[in-house]
Amino acid sequence: MRDVLVARSRGVLLDLREVIVPWLTTRVLIAVGFVTAYAASDQLAPLSRPNALTEGLIAWDGTWYRDIAEFGYNAIDPEGLRFFPLFPLLGRAVSVITLGRTDVALILIANIASLFLAIAIRRLVIFERGSKELANRAVWTVCLFPGAFVLAWGYAESLWLLAAVFGFWAIRTRRWGWAIAAGLIVGFSRPLGIAFAAPAAIELIRVWKQAKSTERVVGAGAVLAPFAATGVYLLWVKSTFGDAWLPFSVQGSLRGSTENPLLRIWDGFSQMFGAERLGDGLHIPFAIAFVALLVLTFRWWPVSYGIFAAIVLAAALGAENLNSLERYGLNAFPLALSLAVLTKNAKTDRVVTTVLAGGVVALSALAWTGAYVP
Repeated sequence: MRDVLVARSRGVLLDLREVIVPWLTTRVLIAVGFVTAYAASDQLAPLSRPNALTEGLIAWDGTWYRDIAEFGYNAIDPEGLRFFPLFPLLGRAVSVITLGRTDVALILIANIASLFLAIAIRRLVIFERGSKELANRAVWTVCLFPGAFVLAWGYAESLWLLAAVFGFWAIRTRRWGWAIAAGLIVGFSRPLGIAFAAPAAIELIRVWKQAKSTERVVGAGAVLAPFAATGVYLLWVKSTFGDAWLPFSVQGSLRGSTENPLLRIWDGFSQMFGAERLGDGLHIPFAIAFVALLVLTFRWWPVSYGIFAAIVLAAALGAENLNSLERYGLNAFPLALSLAVLTKNAKTDRVVTTVLAGGVVALSALAWTGAYVP
């Protein structure tokens, strides 16, 4: 037992040694983004700083999570029901050790979870490909991926992605009990959690014939877990507010009408050069890149990865309003893994890493100035 614990401790330390540099680098870039936003704000509107800038790492959606953690859903606008409860509940619990500061607690949880996310990404890629070089490159790609600055903010992304990546390791290694735990976390953390049911079902079908009845039952539990967790929240919403679908319907005014994802990209080409060039038009190049990475994901990774990424990406591209598209691309984490495979050439890797690093600074700065919705 002692030898096992020593070996595992050494493994964790090795993981930390490999992931700490990209993790810290991203936070330095985010700090540069904040300074850039602060300087730009002082020049453009010295007497009227954007609210997002004054909120810091708890800006945008972070303020919703903070208010839910502090006051509960009953004390906020019904629009806040779209933010699922696990993250703010954890924030309230951890606030006991942050002297009642739920905002600090949420930021702490997000950053610790993102560090473990980097470790989970590294181990998942090593499991799938057996390449430490690719695994380390994948960590950099995930840390710098468009929208990844929210992994340091008071957002639920870090927690959700950590559970999703861990869940993929569980379903790929047939550890269905752990997959149930991951499914419950993703389903109780964000509306996208139910997307995890699809890869879980695919992996269960893949091993169904050789699986024993016990494994089939537990595997089915992993498929149903995200729905169960989401269902519990929806039932609570119904009992409290009278309409179980409010967490989804309140997003209608924010996301716009539902559209065909491919047609939405096609329509977006005109927005790149019109009045919306700094609005939805700004997201179209990212949308095109994400679709290209999705094609590569189906080519280079097991089909469960591609299906998961397709569902998450379709949820973003199927909206009239493309705000936060880059964050949804990050949620479809297999896209980042495909980008890591694509940049196996050292020169290409340096160029892409530099571009992504600049993107962290630019997008975080734009978010803090209020020009970009993360």
